[in-house]
Order: sequence, then structure tokens, then C-alpha cells
Amino acid sequence: MPFTVAIVGRPNVGKSTLFNRLVGRRQALVHPAPGVTRDRREGEGSLLGLSFKAIDTAGLEDERGETLAGRMQVQTARAIDEADVLLMLIDARAGVTPLDSHFADMLRRVSKPVVLAANKCEGGAGAAGLIEAYGLGLGEPVPISAEHGEGLSALYDVIAPHAEAAGPGEDGDADAEGGPLNLAIVGRPNVGKSTLVNRLLDDERVLTGPEPGVTRDSIWVDWSWRGRDIRLIDTAGLRRKARVSERLERLTAADTANAIRFAHVAVLLVDGLEGLEKSDLAIARQIAEEGRAMVLAVNKWDAVEDRSGRMSRIGDRLERSLPQVRGLPVLTLSALTGRGVNGLLPKAFEIYEVWNRRVDTGPLNRWFADAVDRHPPPIVDGRRLRLRYITQVKARPPTFALFTTRPSAVPESYLRYLTNGLRDDFGLPGVPIRIALRKGRNPYVAERG
Repeated sequence: MPFTVAIVGRPNVGKSTLFNRLVGRRQALVHPAPGVTRDRREGEGSLLGLSFKAIDTAGLEDERGETLAGRMQVQTARAIDEADVLLMLIDARAGVTPLDSHFADMLRRVSKPVVLAANKCEGGAGAAGLIEAYGLGLGEPVPISAEHGEGLSALYDVIAPHAEAAGPGEDGDADAEGGPLNLAIVGRPNVGKSTLVNRLLDDERVLTGPEPGVTRDSIWVDWSWRGRDIRLIDTAGLRRKARVSERLERLTAADTANAIRFAHVAVLLVDGLEGLEKSDLAIARQIAEEGRAMVLAVNKWDAVEDRSGRMSRIGDRLERSLPQVRGLPVLTLSALTGRGVNGLLPKAFEIYEVWNRRVDTGPLNRWFADAVDRHPPPIVDGRRLRLRYITQVKARPPTFALFTTRPSAVPESYLRYLTNGLRDDFGLPGVPIRIALRKGRNPYVAERG
């Protein structure tokens, strides 16, 4: 059976709109009136290359028996039984309702993974509802907009590990380690991205030439390396936004940004003859902001004369300008001759493993207690901040929730201290690390009391 995702939730939260978004067409009827969907509807869904069977369901209501609403719930229950993952949708603009809480309690008793998505979050309109959604006890809510297609990369990050755990279905594209590694080659125009792709594939698969901007749209190539499936993405060159004026170039820039969003690992290719430019750093920050893993590859290394000086300057600039990915792997190569290219994919898989790393809660909180003892949080408004506990809420990238009495008072400098400690003590070099501040009581203290 194919991997199956059932979209559930109370009426009128946008389930059919999300279903249409996932299947790529208006297959389900959408209308503002609640209860339009009565039967479960199935379609071939796709999310950033992950294929699955999507099921649209009637709105969850507290109805039973032979009434129409009761029969609708039977169909929804069948969809829940059939699914591998339950995607519960709430309307973030409306906030968490008693019906949302009722069915969250029901889904927690189902022995299947539940992903919580907060819909209608475009433009920050659902910020309050998004915070309320943490109280449903279904983990970190994923902010999305089904109507506008926002937040789908974050939704993919949460659903994809469940697809890998379930194993490939009859139409699955997963290998023994899970799905393919999405590897994007990005950089400024004319740094050799397409030449590198052709060198990796040992084939003239993509067009190359001396003119900048030969590649206009992203080229996706499915490939296998040492038994590992890879989806290799060649992208158009990115320039600073101030220089992007023509509509075609704006479209290609958006397409490249989309490829970064879909990637697991982005290889930032820079010109070794020019060194690390401001535009390169801007692209690196974009990759880090998207939460992707990254490898810095310095091309045309065979033509660089003062190699030690060039590498020293690159290292210094990385240290000053990209502290958010300290320890970023750096590789030198020549896409034209092939020198050093063989080391690229091992580096990519190495940083991919770091990007996927999880830290157990026990060791994490022992480390946290020691870190706070060594360097207590500052005193703000005459009171010392109380940091209660920390937990990792997701990987890809490593993301931690820090619970405190006053989230808004925790200074950035203290978060940097904790981030650097996490990176050094738990082996997380070169990937973005996110710490989300949460206000709440320590549940372990409540249980003991």
C-alpha cells in the first residue's frame, strides 16, 4: 500500500483547500459553508517530491448513529484507520476551539503519528492561534496557508520522516535509508554550477557555457551514488535583489529560492579566483534562514596561486559573517578537471547526518543545567530570569524549545551562548540551530508534585 496521509479536523478549517494543494488540482469542492465535504476523497498527493495517497475527510463532529453527520463520521473513522499519518488542521485565525480540543484528545489516543498544522497563517494573521495550538498536546504546530501554498516545506520536514519509517509503498521512491537526498547546487552566475553537475553525473546532462545566466530554471536529476538515491538540482545563478530587475530574472531567482527550500543540503559554489563575495554570503544566509544544511565548495581551485592565503581569508570571513553556521564544511575542487570533486558527496552526506541529529532529553537537560550554572541568565528589571528546561522538538535543522517564565526578556547574547554550547557539546557543526522560547511550567515538576 502507498504511504497515506489523512487530513482531519473540524468543519471549515481548510481541509479541502489543502487537499487540492497537495494533489495539484481542484479535485475537492471548496466553499465557505461548513460541511461541504461529506465523504472521504482520495487523490495522489505530492509534497516536495514525496508521493503519497492523500485523503480529504468530512469535518470532525461529535456525532454518532445513523444520522447524516453520524455516517459522515464513519467515513472519517475509516480514513483514520487506513492512514499512516493523521494531519490535523486547525484554523489559526479562529484560534483553538472546544471542538479542536475534543478531537485532539481523541487523536492522542490513536496509535498513529499525528501532525498538527495551523492553517490560514499568511501574513501573521494567525499568530495568536498558532501559540494556542501548543496547548493541544500534539507537538509543535506547523504554520501553513493552504490557499497560498505557504509553509509546505516545513510540513514536508515533519511528514517525510514518517514516510521513511513506514518504508516505501508500491509507488515509493525511498531507498534503504529513506527518500532521496535533495542536493541543490547554488551560487552566483558563472561560478561553474552546471559544470559541477555534469562532472558529478559524468554526463553532459545540463547546458553549460562561458556566458553568465545560461541556466534559467532549476533542473532536477534523479541519480544514485554508492547505493544512495540523490535528487540533484542545478539552479540558476543568484544575484543581489537590487540587481534583479527583469521579470524573467525575477522568476528564475524565485525558482532557485524554491529549490533551496526543497533541498536537504545546498552546495554553495563560489569562485576560488574571486574568493567569498558579499553576494555569496547573502546566498549562504538565505540557505541558513531556510534551515538547510550547507557545504561550501570553492571552485576553480586549480587556478588559484596563493591557496593558503585565499583559504585563510575565506575562513576569516566565514567566522565574522556566518556565525550561525560555525563549523561549516569547506571543500576545494575544480569542476572543470574533476580534481577534488570526489570529496563533495561524502561531505554532503556527513552534514546531512548532522542536520538530522536528535539529542535525548535526559542528556540535553543535564547539559542545560550545567550551562546555566556556569553562566547564569542575566538579571532583568531587578529579577533573574528563570530558565526551566529545554527539549528538542524537531531535527532538520536541530530545533529546541526553551521554557522560561519571561520569553521576551531573554537576550540574544544568552541565546548565542546556548547555541554555541549545543553546537560544541552535541556535535552539531555547520548547521543552523534554532531555539524557540516558550512560556510554560515544567511538566516533570508538576508530575512529581
